[in-house]
Amino acid sequence: MPRSHVQATINGEPIDFLCEPRQSLLEVLREELGLTGTKEGCNNGNCGACSVILNGRLVNACCVLAVEVDGAELTTIEGIAHGDQLHPLQQAFLEEAALQCGICTPGFIVAAKALLDREPDADEHRIRFWLSGNLCRCTGYDKIIRAVQKAAASLQEANA
Repeated sequence: MPRSHVQATINGEPIDFLCEPRQSLLEVLREELGLTGTKEGCNNGNCGACSVILNGRLVNACCVLAVEVDGAELTTIEGIAHGDQLHPLQQAFLEEAALQCGICTPGFIVAAKALLDREPDADEHRIRFWLSGNLCRCTGYDKIIRAVQKAAASLQEANA
């Protein structure tokens, strides 16, 4: 099958790759580019484990064809931290014990970042609504919501 040339900016870095027209973004991220932080859960857009930010919008990487990101800007879980310094969301997930097996965690963190980038003062109701596309089978949701609230407060304090 012929492969397409794709140029994109992923986690702030320009990247060129070849992919088959039928390959999902999730498949290319994990298997071609080695960005394995984005997880495969359901592979049909129902669990949110593969959440990434594409041109400022939260999307499920399993539902996007890799060829569709030509010329786009993409942020994966690997692009959330700043060097060795964890993003406040990542730190809050650790402090609030908002993870167990880790399959859903990258998707939740990416989704929460997309929300807080848009709505830094999101309340609990808005956080729950925004994260409703992400499923967790281990921790329950209260710790995750508390972690996002804690990170939001930390980010607001840092920006004050």
